[in-house]
Amino acid sequence: MNRTNKAVFLGILLFLFFAALYAFPVSSTELSQQSSTESTPAFKADEALKKLLDGNQRFAAGLPAQKDVGAARRTALLKGQSPSAVLLSCSDSRVPPELVLDQGLGDIFVVRVAGNVADPVTLGSIEYAAEHLNVPLIIVMGHDRCGAVAATIQGGKPEGNIRSIVAKIAPAVRKARASGKKGDDLLEAAVIENVKNVIASLTRESKIIKQLVKEKKVKIVAAKYSLSTGKVELLEQPKGR
Repeated sequence: MNRTNKAVFLGILLFLFFAALYAFPVSSTELSQQSSTESTPAFKADEALKKLLDGNQRFAAGLPAQKDVGAARRTALLKGQSPSAVLLSCSDSRVPPELVLDQGLGDIFVVRVAGNVADPVTLGSIEYAAEHLNVPLIIVMGHDRCGAVAATIQGGKPEGNIRSIVAKIAPAVRKARASGKKGDDLLEAAVIENVKNVIASLTRESKIIKQLVKEKKVKIVAAKYSLSTGKVELLEQPKGR
């Protein structure tokens, strides 16, 4: 290509470049705003929550997505983990989080304990996911007909370390009883109050989680799973959150 042809070619490229800028003007401010929005923890938390709720819709409809659980996926996870959310849920065998949210290997960091209560060990597990794995979303998920909550309502003197679980749930039961509810309505109300109490305890009893929430690096969400419908519903957050 001689000099004249090169000059013509470069001139055409410059013309097309400036024509594109004129047709689709994007300021540097807009570009920086788009970039910062996509990288913010709040954006990642909302994105992760949508992904999980979409997964639950598939599960409830009986249409789970096909997941890669083969050797290639396991090998890839040997390099490390980057779950999109940490989920504190009940140990009830009818509420397996990965299944009800239709997630695969390495997708969510699960902490399970009867009554989805938060003791120091549970809090430490959540702190690890939030601080060291940079998980932007924490979900506390209770479920209807929870045996731990029902046992607390029934009262009596539980044996062994079950007492510590009942003690954690007892404040929620007292508050639900104060509303005048009875029977199944009382159990339902106590389940919801228990989730709210646990969420409040996360920032009350963990300086790490409290700071991450204050810096808006972590979002906490309350949820409840229905054994009959298979659906997860979001609950109203405790006041002050």
